[in-house]
Amino acid sequence: MTERLDRILAHAGFGSRKDVARLVRSGRVSVGLAVSRDPGCGVAWGVPIAVDGAEVVRRRAWHVLTHKPRGIVTSTRDPRDPCVIDLLPRDLARPDFAPVGRLDKDTTGLLLLTTDGELAHRLTHPRHKVTKRYLATLRDPATADDIRSFAAGEITLDGERVLPALLDIGPNPREVGVTLAEGRYHQVRRMFAARGNWVEALARVRFGPLELSESLQSGVYRPLTPSECDALYGAVGLVDPDRSAS
Repeated sequence: MTERLDRILAHAGFGSRKDVARLVRSGRVSVGLAVSRDPGCGVAWGVPIAVDGAEVVRRRAWHVLTHKPRGIVTSTRDPRDPCVIDLLPRDLARPDFAPVGRLDKDTTGLLLLTTDGELAHRLTHPRHKVTKRYLATLRDPATADDIRSFAAGEITLDGERVLPALLDIGPNPREVGVTLAEGRYHQVRRMFAARGNWVEALARVRFGPLELSESLQSGVYRPLTPSECDALYGAVGLVDPDRSAS
């Protein structure tokens, strides 16, 4: 299997396809042992590529876990507000990154960015029932009847009953955890609103097999580890294309 040189370099974070074409034509890129000045040349998997003598890490898919702060929009472009892509340095802010699922502007926590469209689709499709866990601070204390109502799937949003959800109440009954197997628009906030309560603060701390560790501070990102990639793909019946190619 071969892939165009300009596409490989764009995916590796060297800029847009136009930027990469200029880079290649300048003679700064080598393929194998020879300099290549053809952005459209096909490069087989396993053939080394270097820019200014430094080897290019070649991947089929890229994934970054971010700790989204409050006030950031879950988008790669917005005319008014800072976007989640702005959390990444320029050399990592790939043009083909897309957020997996959405967190509203006032919700914080775990947000995954990926270049793998099929993975993103499966992670967010209700059929795969990938669970998400949130921590919420409520205006009023949660009750045992709230737990029962969430578990029974009694709450109706947009004319449809939601799937059963797990609600657990901490020592402070205004601080709760919610685990969902779907991702409707503002679902946690609207579920509590349907129970006559109000969410004052909300954070996502888990998405499928991914956990938001306390060491990842707000506004900080990190690439996924190989074991996290394996678990993420496995959760939706896929194989990590980079692991299968190695």
